[in-house]
Amino acid sequence: MEFDSPTDIQQEAIPQLIGGDRDFIGLAQTGTGKTAAFGLPLLEMIDPQEKHTQALVLAPTRELGRQIAEQLGKFSKYVKGLKVLPVYGGAAIMNQIKDLKKPTHIIIATPGRLIDLIKRKAVKLDQLKFLVLDEADEMVTMGFKEELDEILSYTPENKQTWLFSATMAKEIKRIVSKYMDDPIEVKINSEEKVNVNIKHQFVVTKNHDKTEALTRLLDMDADMRGVVFCRTRRDTQELAEALLKKGYAADALHGDLSQQQRDRVMGRFKKHSLQVLIATDVAARGIDVDDLTHVFHFSLPDEDAYYTHRSGRTARAGKKGISLAFIGAKETHRLARLEKTLGISFQHVLIPSSSDIADIRMKNWSFKLLETATKEVDSRLMEKVLMVFGNLSKEEIIGKLLALELEKLKLGDDRDLNQDPQKPRSDGGGGGGRGRGGRRDGGRRADRGRDRSSRDRDRRGGVDRRRRSDDRDRSNSRRSDDRFADRRKKSDDGDSRRDSRRRSDDRDRSSSRRSDDKGGRYSSKKSDGSSPIKSRRRSDNGDGYDKRKSDKKKHRKG
Repeated sequence: MEFDSPTDIQQEAIPQLIGGDRDFIGLAQTGTGKTAAFGLPLLEMIDPQEKHTQALVLAPTRELGRQIAEQLGKFSKYVKGLKVLPVYGGAAIMNQIKDLKKPTHIIIATPGRLIDLIKRKAVKLDQLKFLVLDEADEMVTMGFKEELDEILSYTPENKQTWLFSATMAKEIKRIVSKYMDDPIEVKINSEEKVNVNIKHQFVVTKNHDKTEALTRLLDMDADMRGVVFCRTRRDTQELAEALLKKGYAADALHGDLSQQQRDRVMGRFKKHSLQVLIATDVAARGIDVDDLTHVFHFSLPDEDAYYTHRSGRTARAGKKGISLAFIGAKETHRLARLEKTLGISFQHVLIPSSSDIADIRMKNWSFKLLETATKEVDSRLMEKVLMVFGNLSKEEIIGKLLALELEKLKLGDDRDLNQDPQKPRSDGGGGGGRGRGGRRDGGRRADRGRDRSSRDRDRRGGVDRRRRSDDRDRSNSRRSDDRFADRRKKSDDGDSRRDSRRRSDDRDRSSSRRSDDKGGRYSSKKSDGSSPIKSRRRSDNGDGYDKRKSDKKKHRKG
């Protein structure tokens, strides 16, 4: 099992649990060896001769449940007659019911599937001796509060409850208060110690350049293997598809996959058929791979504890690893918070250019080729190859080999993807940079503008810069006055034209009224009571003949 020395949680928990009769609380981060901390004492205290279920281990995800079952199976390899059974959603429930009909000493379960089995009367917990809540905080976060209450109601009061969690959240305290009796509490403050073999790094780039940045980092080292954490299921799927299109061995692990699909993906990853696994936080629970070189945070988690959970996937079993975050230029304050909370230090690294990648890969390829042991080659094959290359010089042969190797690299454009990080402001508000922290004046926009202008003058030239600024102000003022005068002139011209049009309209109306009054002497009501003639049009030939004269003659004749 490769146990050299116990971890802190193992050293503190195992002596308390073996032979003890009190409830227990173990607070430790992911990757600290909690499975062995409760698993070894549990196996020691289970009696294989008793044919009923003696212990129940609850886990938040099926991956973690399977991992616990595998570990307990290895621990109990030489314990005769002991049966450990994992039950979880996504697998055929009828097969699990069939397996539960056989004597089962330890059940490892996810909350939802266990309740289904209890209601089908496939699981009985009335003789339970030990209940283990592994990663209890995660179960609460995932919304299993009601399920936990229901499951605990089926268990006897005289059992021992062992609770393991990364944090003591409010809901965890409620569970402790309601269901546990005077528990022993062990707290391992091990954030920095857990991550002692992990280098915490970050790159700064635009959001739409993250995929290209990731591919360049993957190209830097052909032996790199890692997990990329994304925020949503959609993000994981889209990133995996983008990497596949670019020719990378990648796949996604998220909650929309069936258990068969998840098993297939994890099987490929463990067999090194995949270079990189794209996963959500929940789906990655229970990933137990010892040789991961990198953990990539495509987006930072919302909670600090999740960063520890993620980075704990690498640097296992005493190995070293790198936890690298992709951030935007304005996200450095989030790294500062992680540094303060977790006691770690982040190093800013640059995204390599395509030419940098080619240089490093070709250098490594050259040394690898040079160190390759020369084996005896069939002379007949050697002669055939020499016939092909006989006319080429050494430089030409090396050039062809180099070109062939370069074709294997999936180098994209050579843009500089790096951005300059913006430093977060200090709590005192006296530092530079941008951000919301540290403003003592309430952040009034005008004051911020004056402060920033003052700092610029100090940095860029003092009095001379002020003179240039005054000159520009006077010039701008003159241009502004000229523009205002032009607009004023245009406005006056427009007013003049409008007044002229008004006077012309008034004259037309006055003339029309006089004409109407004059024509009124010759018009009268028709016999049918209709209105008098209103048309006052001149003849079409424009000779000045007024139609009223003709109307006048007709009227007289009538």
